[in-house]
This record gives sequence, C-alpha cells and structure tokens, in this order.
Amino acid sequence: MNQLHFGDNLDVLRAMPAEHVDLIYLDPPFNSNADYNLLYGTKRGGPSQAQAHAFEDMWQWGPDSQKALEETAQRHLQAGTLLDGLHKVFGDSNIMAYLAMMAIRLVELRRVLKSQGTLYLHCDPTASHYLKALLDTIFGGNCFLSEVIWKRTGTYSSAKRWGPVHDIILFYAKNGNDYVWNRPFAPHSEKHLAAHYRKVTAEGRRYEHGELTGAGIRHGRSGMQWRGFDVTSIGRHWTTTIDRLDELFAHGRIYIPEDGGWPRLVRYVDESKGRAIGDVWDDIPPINMRAHERLGYPTQKPLALLERIVEASSNEGDTVLDPFCGCGTAIEAAQKLKRRWIGIDVTYLAVHVIEGRLKKVFGAAIENSYSVFGRPKDTDDARALAARDWLEFQKWAVFMLGGLPKDRPGPDGGIDGVIRYHRVGIEQPNRAVVSVKGGANTGVDAVHKLKSVVAREKAELGVLVCLDTPTRAMTREALSEGQIGPPSRRVAKLQIVPVDKLFEPHPIELPGMLDPPDLVRTPLRIPPKRSKKYVEGQGELLLPILGEAAGAAYSDKERPNRSIRKIDIEVTRPTRPTRSKP
Repeated sequence: MNQLHFGDNLDVLRAMPAEHVDLIYLDPPFNSNADYNLLYGTKRGGPSQAQAHAFEDMWQWGPDSQKALEETAQRHLQAGTLLDGLHKVFGDSNIMAYLAMMAIRLVELRRVLKSQGTLYLHCDPTASHYLKALLDTIFGGNCFLSEVIWKRTGTYSSAKRWGPVHDIILFYAKNGNDYVWNRPFAPHSEKHLAAHYRKVTAEGRRYEHGELTGAGIRHGRSGMQWRGFDVTSIGRHWTTTIDRLDELFAHGRIYIPEDGGWPRLVRYVDESKGRAIGDVWDDIPPINMRAHERLGYPTQKPLALLERIVEASSNEGDTVLDPFCGCGTAIEAAQKLKRRWIGIDVTYLAVHVIEGRLKKVFGAAIENSYSVFGRPKDTDDARALAARDWLEFQKWAVFMLGGLPKDRPGPDGGIDGVIRYHRVGIEQPNRAVVSVKGGANTGVDAVHKLKSVVAREKAELGVLVCLDTPTRAMTREALSEGQIGPPSRRVAKLQIVPVDKLFEPHPIELPGMLDPPDLVRTPLRIPPKRSKKYVEGQGELLLPILGEAAGAAYSDKERPNRSIRKIDIEVTRPTRPTRSKP
C-alpha cells in the first residue's frame, strides 16, 4: 500500500529495509533567491541584519548539523572525509549545515534504492556542484548519468549578472551499468516537420532521408562493403549490420541516388517516435499564477516535469520515493502513472495539502489506497508531537478543528489559525480565531488574551486549545463572555478545547451553521428587498427535493441529492406581503 509519512525523513529512511524502492526524486529545501553571501556567512562574521532576509527552508549550523557530520563519517568513510575538508573551508556556515544534513540522508537513500534503481536530485546552481561531489562520493563517479538543465522561468531581471533562469537535476544510478531507462521522446514541432519531412510519397506519407553511416572506422561486419559501397574509404562505418541493410533495401527503406551518392535511410514521419529528449529541458513551463494545478506552494514543480522523470526511470508497479514531498507533485505523478509511492515530509501542512490534492484529482476512493504514518492517533501521540515540534503541533491542532493554520512562523498576534464557516441568512462567512497554548503556566491570562484578540479581529468565536484540562477559573472566565448565534442554536463565544477533545467528531460548536455550496456559490437571481424582518418558527430546506413522480425512478441509495444534515436554522421573511403586478 502507498505510504505518506509525517516526520523527519532521516528517521523514516532508517526504518525502511534496504533495496526497497525503484526511483527516488528529491527536491530538498533550499532558497534559490537567497543572497549568495548570506548562505556562506557565519554567526560571527556573517552579513549585517539589514542584509539578512528571512526564509523558511534554510538549515543553519547547530548541534543537529554537527551530529549529521559525525554520523556521515561513521556510515561512509569517503563522504565523511569530504565533509571534513569542506568544513575546514566553510566553517560553521549555513551552506556547511546544508551539506552535512544532506550527506547523511543521501547515504540512507542509496541504501534503500534497489540495484536497478535511479535517483534524481533537484537543486539550483548555488550548491549543485557540492551536491554533485557528495553524490560522486556516495554513489561513485561511474554512477553519474546526466546533469539535466530545466529552464524554470522565461526571464529574470538581474542588474549585474546573467539572469538565473534554470534549475539543475542530477541523475544517478545505483548501478552505473544496469538501470531502468525508458527513453523519452517529445513530439516534433511544426517548424521541424516543415524543414525536414518535405518529401511525400504517392500515398501521401511524409518522409525524409537519414544517415546510415557513423563517424569512425570499425572492423568487422559494420566495416564491410555493401552493394559496392566501401564505407571505410570515407572514414566511417555502417550504423547497422549488413543483414539489416539487405532487409531494409528489400522493403524499400533505403534510397540510393542515381548519381552514385551514398545510400540513405527512408524515415517516415508517421513511424517516428518524435524528438529524443536531451539534457536541456526548455519545453516544460513553470507554474504561473493562473495555472490550474497551482496550489500556492512556494517551490511547487510542474506535474509534467515529474511525469517525464517517473515515466523515463520506472515501470508500472514500481515504487517511487520522495523524501521531501512538499505539496506532492511526485506523488500525484506516480499515482497517475500507476506506480506505488512513498512520500515523507516534516510539516503537517504538506501532509494535509497532499491528502486534499489526491482526493481532488482521484476522488474520495483514493483514501483507501494509502496509509498515513506519524499523525497523532491519541492524546499521548499529540503530547509527543507537541514536545518534539510545537509549531507542527499547532498546525495539526488547527487542522483537527477544521481550520487553516497561519502560513509562516513569527509573531502571531494571538492567532494560530482561523476557522471559516457560514450561517444561514448571512451572506458573508464568519470567523473563529484559534489560539493554541501549552505548558503548565496556561491559565486565565490566556482566556483574557483570547477575548481581546476576538474583539480586535471582529471574530464571532474564539477557540483556545490547551494541552491540559482547563482550570475552573479558565472555564468560568470563558463562560462570562456569553453566547452567540440564533435562538435555535446558541453556543459559547469562547470555547476551551483540551487536547484529548481534539479526537472527538465535533470538538467545537458552531452557531446555526450550514454547508456552504448551495448557499454561497449559487448567486441569487433576484436581489432581496431590504425591509424589517422577523423570525418565523418554521424550517425551510435550501436544497432541491424530488417530487413523487420524479423520485419514483430512484431507490433510496440512488437518489441524486446529497445527504442533508438535520439542523435547526433561522428563517427570515418580510413583514409586509409583496405586491403582485396587475
């Protein structure tokens, strides 16, 4: 079964058996737009604070980096020696931290790769040369296959250098002589067809003449004479066997000019596989602002890019691993092309995005085809996540409440997430702000702060998530804020949710809520008239109901209407009857 792991990929890789996957694609986090000098700066002699712009995906030197360097030396002698040399040059810099963290992971990635497997490492020119040196050391220089250049953008304005418009993809095989390779082709352009396939047979087939010889003299059958043509006399050799030349000639696939020119191969355009793709890819555009597949993920790669890699270096049923799966482009490509897949990411946001992406593309049934590992399953797991990574615990807690967490670390202003919902009779969506607190010092002050945040943000609700059971003082203070919502469904304006309650089906209560598709997305044909309104004690369904005649053709399980949740709602009507036209 396919697997999605939430956690550090190094821990997951170490738990995987050797020779377990067929293809590895990794796009390790690295900031392409960062100041080059910033990457090489140290804590003591680095750039000024004015130069240091914050970015999320850069590793900095610290205890973890030092530990990674030492573990690499223990696991792989040559890689450890290379890192020691680089460390003497770069010291405790950010680039050194990046290389140390990558080295130990590359050692594990090679271990889990099958003997016929291949690895693609996607990076940028800032550190690609150091990563190539690491790969040469860990995989072996003879296992290097290609350095692919992908033109990721059309133009880039740069005042004092050539505009950086490309990424680099390093292609390695575990066994340099035996690996999966399905040679990729691209369709010929109209310009190419017009320039080369200009000849047409009587049957209307377009064709061109191609070479039958190659540069250099070779002895043996490829250097023999054929029909009076001595290929060695011109310093060349036949590109196929003599027997094959006879076969092609018998089928009219070799053209010999009447003026005595050299034989030429007849190549029909309808038999051509297309243009063989080289190591410069300029035919896959980046994801623009209006692209259908755009998810808003900062380093998202085009699906076509991953499809090309997966098709070229794996077969149906093979297993594809992405240890930095991000928004899951490699996973979608593998699923689409009938490969099995394993995705790993250290952020819960990525796991959430990937699950939503898979469900959107392949339907709800996709949920039964994969397992998620590392997601908290009970209170103990949740507490362990909070102790290991508080920021990821916050995001997980907000997702469990049905909200969206704040998208980047930093001062939160008392808000760790927002829950949006709709109420009947109110066109604009309402908001509930979420604050996640932990530790033994969480008390009434947290409730006071949440009150002020709700007032400042003009939100309807405030939700406080805490690791421990709230004290009586906290509960009393929250209840003092009162209730909101229609008379038929009033709920507490401030709600406290201990961590164990997050695993319940409905950890919070929302006032008079209705699922929004029919209420929000369908525009009103006639604008409602503004007038004094009153509440009428009768419910009204906002979804179409089949009549007896129309509904008779369907069984209870086949009715096209989606299921309706039984709720109490508030209905408004004008106080005065409307006048009919004469």
